Amino acid sequence: MQESRILISLILSMLISLMSGKIVIPELKKLKAGQSIREDGPQSHLVKGGTPTMGGVMFLITILIMVILSKDKSLEIVMLLFSTFAFGLVGFIDDYIKVVKKRNLGFTAKQKLICQILVALIILFYQYKTPELNTNIIIPILNLNINIGLLYIPFIVFVVVGTVNSVNLTDGLDGLSSGITIICLGFFAVVAHKLGRTTVELFCILLIGALLGFLYYNKYPAKVFMGDTGSLALGGAVSVVAILLNLPLILPVAGGIYFIETLSVIIQVASFKLRGKRVFLMSPLHHHFEQKGWKETKVVVVFYAVELILCLISYKMLF
Repeated sequence: MQESRILISLILSMLISLMSGKIVIPELKKLKAGQSIREDGPQSHLVKGGTPTMGGVMFLITILIMVILSKDKSLEIVMLLFSTFAFGLVGFIDDYIKVVKKRNLGFTAKQKLICQILVALIILFYQYKTPELNTNIIIPILNLNINIGLLYIPFIVFVVVGTVNSVNLTDGLDGLSSGITIICLGFFAVVAHKLGRTTVELFCILLIGALLGFLYYNKYPAKVFMGDTGSLALGGAVSVVAILLNLPLILPVAGGIYFIETLSVIIQVASFKLRGKRVFLMSPLHHHFEQKGWKETKVVVVFYAVELILCLISYKMLF
């Protein structure tokens, strides 16, 4: 892609997202779509109760408008949009039940997992039925391109569902998940550019722009939260970007913060069940640092820095 087109796409996407906030946030307030804060979470978060959630619709609307304007009708953009919006829909329904209908549980964990697996299987089915879409996997560092046959199906389902839920767990501090995803997508945009995958590059740039506009409202102190609507959509977008570039194996590094957060929850639960002791003061990991006395903004900035370093390491692993 030409540098001028990249810059124009980025700026236009950001502006549309910024403008959408002027419409979406007041509407969410009218719906009384306020976030409920967990009583067992950090006490400093209790003041955030009532902040509008479901703000992920802001960047979903933006990305849809920008893709329509781009007139890209490729198979890749269909997969990227489907994954982003299908997971976003699962999150939206869950958010709507919880915050608008005021039913505390929303989807059960089992129902949400089934929905996520079904979406992942639809993505896989489409990929297998479309000869133009490659199902190989690149092994970083070794730079090997392999085909793992039928194992590709359970592997990709695991990657997609795992990534979606990891992004969801990361969405716990103002601006954290949106900022981490901007950095992660920036890495994939650079990789897509190097590989000549213009559609994937454009999608990453458009979503980065939309997230920059959203981050204006989501930074500390947040005027809106993305909710499951946004976090599940971002997980779907990031995972399919990696799959289309044949790079799902780079995700644990390039999306390292997502996976560190998830690992902290797994370790905490396993340790408590097996030993009756907690490893962290609170999980996910960002809450552990808050409990140690770090300000929320410090945790976010440090996590941004770590994510940037992990993306630089990922780039060196590939090129």
